[in-house]
Amino acid sequence: MNTENFKDATLVILGHGTTLNDGSALPVMQHASELRRRGMFAAVCEAFWKQEPQIKAVLAEIKTPRVYVVPLMISEGYFAGEVIPRELGLDANSRVQTPEFSLIYAKPVGTHPSMTNVLLARARGVVEQFPFPHAPKPKDITLFIAGHGTERSAQSRLAIERQVELIRTQNLYADVQAIYMDEDPRIKGCQATATTRNVVVVPFFISDGLHTAEDIPVLLGEPERLVKERLAAGLPTWRNPSEKLGKLTWYSQAIGSEPLMAEVVLERAREAAINSKDKV
Repeated sequence: MNTENFKDATLVILGHGTTLNDGSALPVMQHASELRRRGMFAAVCEAFWKQEPQIKAVLAEIKTPRVYVVPLMISEGYFAGEVIPRELGLDANSRVQTPEFSLIYAKPVGTHPSMTNVLLARARGVVEQFPFPHAPKPKDITLFIAGHGTERSAQSRLAIERQVELIRTQNLYADVQAIYMDEDPRIKGCQATATTRNVVVVPFFISDGLHTAEDIPVLLGEPERLVKERLAAGLPTWRNPSEKLGKLTWYSQAIGSEPLMAEVVLERAREAAINSKDKV
């Protein structure tokens, strides 16, 4: 059992953020609220890179001698691995010392080993919630893990490919595949490659923003007009399950709002404390 004392530390949960969709901030606020409730830290703060409150403004208000910044992001890609460390002025040990505090920057949640449990919880949960006409067994399901994909950084797809490997070794599903919005293999038409009639798609995204609520449902075969109408009405943009390309397709919420994620954030802070020899 971990015994770190964080009573003199502030935990900052850092999200990417966007001004285009209010829902993108919800997972950050959800997990910050849960970890505040536990009372382990002197303070738990929300911060974002592209919306308010922005990370530098949050850091300017810190009152504790130690700060742990945990990126609620999928991979050590362009933003979490390059842009943010550069802008925060981190050294080679992912730290920065100011007159006010010592800041330790943790690894993103998406690359933590326990993300396998988060993904499996999402895949299991969407079938249990919508068992029509009946809930298929995992052995009768092809599981797709859907990511964004980008040519900016190879790291963005490595996190997903690693999870595909880990879930395959558990031999739970008939097949497990990675699919992407902007890289091959593509999300569009993925059902045609499934080895089973039942398909479950779990978006490996932090928030249920425009990509997960609008773009991916369209790529999976839902008419764009219907998706936009449901979105405008505040309704789910995908009906579980829907038959597409001859396959019964379940589509879950993004992994970022899964309650298990709060524990992943905490584990990243604990790791950062140990790796920085800051354990007390």
